[in-house]
Amino acid sequence: MKSLARLWRCLNAYAAHNDPMNVAANWIAIVVAWNQPFYPLYLWAVVGADKIAPSFLTFLSTPFFLAVPAVARRHPMIGRLMLPMTGIANGIVSTKAFGTGSGVEIFLLPCALIGAALFRPSERAAGLAVIAFGAGVYFIPDRFYGLPLAAYSAADNAAMVGLNALSATTLIVFIGLLLSGVVAASEKRDVRHRAGNSG
Repeated sequence: MKSLARLWRCLNAYAAHNDPMNVAANWIAIVVAWNQPFYPLYLWAVVGADKIAPSFLTFLSTPFFLAVPAVARRHPMIGRLMLPMTGIANGIVSTKAFGTGSGVEIFLLPCALIGAALFRPSERAAGLAVIAFGAGVYFIPDRFYGLPLAAYSAADNAAMVGLNALSATTLIVFIGLLLSGVVAASEKRDVRHRAGNSG
């Protein structure tokens, strides 16, 4: 228990930031990186051990997700931008690895949500760029990716679609909960600001 408590304190300190939007982005990045090592196990459960090798390519993005809080300390907006751009790049790699029939492109939706919600009006160009890039990737023709890196059957694809849809939905709900916290933190800050001005 002490080890878990120590790990939690370390993660909480690493995710900490004076901007609630960056706190949300940092936690999203940490949770995604934390879950990536489990994806091959989930895949093993639905398609078998002989077809999980392509999933190890997704680990290429893990260091970038883990670096988001560190980057955000020096450059807050760049840190937030790094999160969805890494997610989109991982989506491209994953689509090549598993094929378009796997439904892995659904992970572009959380990336678009981050682009829409984690940038201020003054940073709207960055948010719109994320959304546009994600939309552009979604419409990449299937022939660009070629064949997947393993021989997935129609049943395998159906199982992966279900797995990816569940994972993406869970991530979207988590992002929504974090964003509600951002709104609450912003409201508290506005109240304190008004109270300070009235005094």
